[in-house]
Amino acid sequence: MTRSVLSVALTLLLLSPLTTFSQSAADPSLLAEINQIKAIDNHAHPLRYVGEGEKPDDEFDALPLDVIESFSPPLRILPTNPEFIGAWKALYGYNYEDMTNQHVQELLELKKRVLGAQGRNFPVWVLDRLNIETMFANRIAMGSGLSVPRFRWVSFVDALLFPLSNETAKQSNRDYAGLYPKEEQLLRRYLAELNLKTFPPTLDQYLAKVVTPTLERQKQNGVVALKFEAAYLRLLDFGKPESTTAKRVYSRYLLRGEPSASDYKSLQDYLFHYIAQEAGRLGLAIHIHVLDGGGGNYRASGSNPLLLESTFNDPTLRKTNFVIVHGGYPFTRQTASMFGKPNVYADFSAQTFLLYPRALSEVLRDWLESYPDRVLFGTDAFSFGPAIDWPELAWLSNTSGRQALALALTGMMNDGEITRERALELARMVLRENAIRLYNLPNK
Repeated sequence: MTRSVLSVALTLLLLSPLTTFSQSAADPSLLAEINQIKAIDNHAHPLRYVGEGEKPDDEFDALPLDVIESFSPPLRILPTNPEFIGAWKALYGYNYEDMTNQHVQELLELKKRVLGAQGRNFPVWVLDRLNIETMFANRIAMGSGLSVPRFRWVSFVDALLFPLSNETAKQSNRDYAGLYPKEEQLLRRYLAELNLKTFPPTLDQYLAKVVTPTLERQKQNGVVALKFEAAYLRLLDFGKPESTTAKRVYSRYLLRGEPSASDYKSLQDYLFHYIAQEAGRLGLAIHIHVLDGGGGNYRASGSNPLLLESTFNDPTLRKTNFVIVHGGYPFTRQTASMFGKPNVYADFSAQTFLLYPRALSEVLRDWLESYPDRVLFGTDAFSFGPAIDWPELAWLSNTSGRQALALALTGMMNDGEITRERALELARMVLRENAIRLYNLPNK
């Protein structure tokens, strides 16, 4: 084979989809042991306990997708997915093999009785049934039943990136028109929590009086990581910050006018870098949503992990740990190429319900064969309503994630890559020990 032909062949191999031959069945005893490991869930949206007559929980996400145009969810999270029958059985003792209206109504009564019996303990009761020791709750604020140590708070900080008029962005994308007002509302809330009625007149004062105090206040209230959902609002191509331009744009457009897209991007890039630096100073990880997200107008190309490479390579941010939430799916090999950075991790949340276990096992095997110490477990549990609520999605993700991990490790064992002892060590790393080390959690 000539050098040029070999070069072309290697290039095609690197650009091709995953070609790993997936394991068809997991070793039963290995899966049984994996199911006994108490997991740490790196990413979820649990609901607080809501008593009879109380206001429904509306703080489980800064960008709830019900504010954008309706779209068809992926197959496995459709309410008609029969896999959820398994969740109902495991959690509530559901006695049927179908999802008829009559039987679902009986289920809702069952759930109501369990919720009444458990009260504020209900969220912890769910974790106990899933063998999840700690769940990271991505929420605007915590609430009843979501207490430390079983639940840890991950706050949303995108709103801090958008202090100027967002009208131009709202007109550029139909989803943005629904999502930006939620960020504007959250930023007003952050100002109110600091007893501020207006924005400071200069960027330096905005940083000193709004951004840093908000992050410090959240850290004091128990936050362990700061979450960016920026891919729902712009591309993830955060550039090198330029302070002179950022300061000029902030001062010029704070009270009037519309910044150009390029000017506003310069300010956003500067603020993102500042928040990331502050996170390192405060000992907080940065979580970044990187996924082919929901909505008919979502730009999947803007969620490629490679867009964040300059951020990960920035020497001034090496004290900040970054987590690629959802593992950058479908760009999972690009995510693996980021693991060589000393401060980059990824969880496989959401892949746990977008993919079936066999397909997910291929992703996990690719990651585990290169940087097993950077891989984190997550469910992305959230609510679709009374019947398919966050516990059901947590059950599906938890079950699929453990099965996929067992499949990947079984294949590695069968191919002579690892011993059984090493397989269990890797399982413990993925399900809990990597997170314990990353977040300095107590190891029980």
